[in-house]
Amino acid sequence: DIEPWPMINVVYCGVLMPKPDETRGLFTRLRKTRESLAANLSGLFRSGSAALDDAAFDDLVDQLILADLGVEASTQIVAALRRQAVSTRVETKEQLNAALKTQLLEILRPSVQPFDLPAVSAEPRVVVMVGVNGVGKTTTAAKLAHWFTQQDLKVMLGACDTYRAAAIEQLQVWGERLSLPVIAQQRGADAAAVAHDALSSAKARSVDVLIIDSAGRQHVNTELMDQLQKMNRVIQRLDDNAPHETLLVVDAATGQNALAQVGAFAASVRVTGLCVTKLDGTARGGVLVALAQKFQLPIYFVGVGESVNDLRPFDAEAFVTALIGGDG
Repeated sequence: DIEPWPMINVVYCGVLMPKPDETRGLFTRLRKTRESLAANLSGLFRSGSAALDDAAFDDLVDQLILADLGVEASTQIVAALRRQAVSTRVETKEQLNAALKTQLLEILRPSVQPFDLPAVSAEPRVVVMVGVNGVGKTTTAAKLAHWFTQQDLKVMLGACDTYRAAAIEQLQVWGERLSLPVIAQQRGADAAAVAHDALSSAKARSVDVLIIDSAGRQHVNTELMDQLQKMNRVIQRLDDNAPHETLLVVDAATGQNALAQVGAFAASVRVTGLCVTKLDGTARGGVLVALAQKFQLPIYFVGVGESVNDLRPFDAEAFVTALIGGDG
């Protein structure tokens, strides 16, 4: 399966990393989604009605769908609220927020799982990053590498997106910033061969975690999906258990199209978890709820900004509070 390839390049140097931004929290980053949802919900309490009536519940389904929670999740939430309303009247915006928070957490909590790799292992733990073009996959790979280094783990990056020269250069720049080695090759090289060499090098250097940045591919492109499967087969020749994690990166701004991406990738490779990026720049952050409801995959991380520290482990309670407001 491996095609010939010339000698690899190893980049290893360092510059100062960006300082973490302590002033902006998730509440601020999800402002667009929260404001959009709040505006849509504000008219649900009709004049002359002390509580939500049947028409308001129907409207609530529509408003949740508009916030990109998806049809299935929105219908599930409102059905639960209807049942709750039999015994408890929902008469204020605060009561509605509290009821919504309860239902959202019921959907999201199963997707909250720690991204734990053994701190001590005889073999490198291999993490493959996959996703369509433009979702922030390469940047997310670098941020994840930084997250591992903060745990005193030795990390290496593999630049296996050989379709885009810019992707290779981008990962090399991140390697320089983070003082991490990057195994890279020229554009057009066989990605499986680069992955093979990256894992071989990681083994020789006693690296704890190897993060492989794969080529961005549209989820309808079967040829590129086949190439991803080939890369996994080649990695498994060196380690039967690798890759240990395959993280699918999706862009929150794509809304419900993210569900089609997850379905297609999960049908081709063993996706073990999700990273949802660009929550700070969209009013469609509710798509996390749709993803959790449909796939029950771990949502390991969310991206809330451009800083190296802006990849955060997913916290369902903080997310719901930021989504609909209220006390954290």
